[in-house]
Amino acid sequence: MIDAELARAVSLRESGAFDEARDLLLRLSSAAPDDARVAYQTAWVHDRLGLEGDAVPHYVRALDGDGLSAVERRGALLGLGSTYRTLGRYAEAVDVLSRGVREFPEDRALAVFLAMARYNTGDAKQAVAGLLTLLAETTTDPEIQRYRPAIELYAEDLDRIWS
Repeated sequence: MIDAELARAVSLRESGAFDEARDLLLRLSSAAPDDARVAYQTAWVHDRLGLEGDAVPHYVRALDGDGLSAVERRGALLGLGSTYRTLGRYAEAVDVLSRGVREFPEDRALAVFLAMARYNTGDAKQAVAGLLTLLAETTTDPEIQRYRPAIELYAEDLDRIWS
């Protein structure tokens, strides 16, 4: 029963029927408060509706529970970290997004959102270093690739003076 209703709620969200999906997901959350998948989808639809503050407890419950696939867990970490950042809860955003980067080091979106959160905490040096590393690792631009070793070296210590 939960699986079918959850699939229906996801379909509603994906088709843009956010309010209807939210109503269904809130009912499912009441019926299955320990279901991490329901919590994740409930958080997601709240975020989609611009109800970030209401999304947070659902993300937390999803991440504290069991049953999320790796894709869902990655999405929940990104969603919660991004939501904390949107709400001005920057230190919490850095904590969650750092955990996401440790768990999913290949996920570049997590690294970008972590850089933004680090900037918001006043850690511009780490933010820029992270973005430089990401750029060097992912770009196909031939001019940037030409200077990749230098960019990666500078990213390690932006304040170092070379003499």
